Amino acid sequence: MPTTPRARARAQTMTDIVRIGREHLATDGAAALSLRAVARDLGVVSSAVYRYVSSRDELLTLLVVDGYNALGDEVDAALAEAPDDPIGQIRILARTVRRWALAEPARYGLLFGTPVPGYDAPADETMAPGTRVIIALQSLFARAYQSDLLHVPALVPRLSSPLATDFAQIRNDLHLDIPDWLIIRGVTFWASLFGAVSADVFDMYGAETFADRAELFELQLDALLDMLGYRPNS
Repeated sequence: MPTTPRARARAQTMTDIVRIGREHLATDGAAALSLRAVARDLGVVSSAVYRYVSSRDELLTLLVVDGYNALGDEVDAALAEAPDDPIGQIRILARTVRRWALAEPARYGLLFGTPVPGYDAPADETMAPGTRVIIALQSLFARAYQSDLLHVPALVPRLSSPLATDFAQIRNDLHLDIPDWLIIRGVTFWASLFGAVSADVFDMYGAETFADRAELFELQLDALLDMLGYRPNS
């Protein structure tokens, strides 16, 4: 935490810049973000804001990190209050992602929507916050597997040497003891979850296609858990 008045003032200014950036993201879109507009709303001359944020790309990175952490915090809080059941927690995580995305469509769009032209998020700043939900999901898959809640597929896939190396690296990085087939299904679950949420947030279904999208999402979760290997009451 900042300990000097100058450090506290700088931290508050950075907080205000991110807050104003979020507001402009919601009203104008990521591609139209402008440091001049942020400076105007901050009440300073445009040159002053560059002492805190050097470019539009740096502002975008701040907003990306802020968005990932906001989503991660929502998921962590929901899981902290959930019963100790990995399948139930997978459902809660998925519902939390959807709820946050529908409440924050502009921030969700920045993270998982169309890339901003000319912007490439720096991995060293965005990787850790950007993988929080994925790591939480993979950990729940591992707990479900270790609790014998997931069925082994009849045909266990055979991997090429390069892909097997990738999977071994994932196990090592995340400290997970899970088989290759569960990594494949886990990645499929993750990609399908965010695909379903994106289809809802960005209205890819069409306005009148489904009467109850919340019910549809629950049925999609059932299908994804079945794909994962979960068989209730078996």
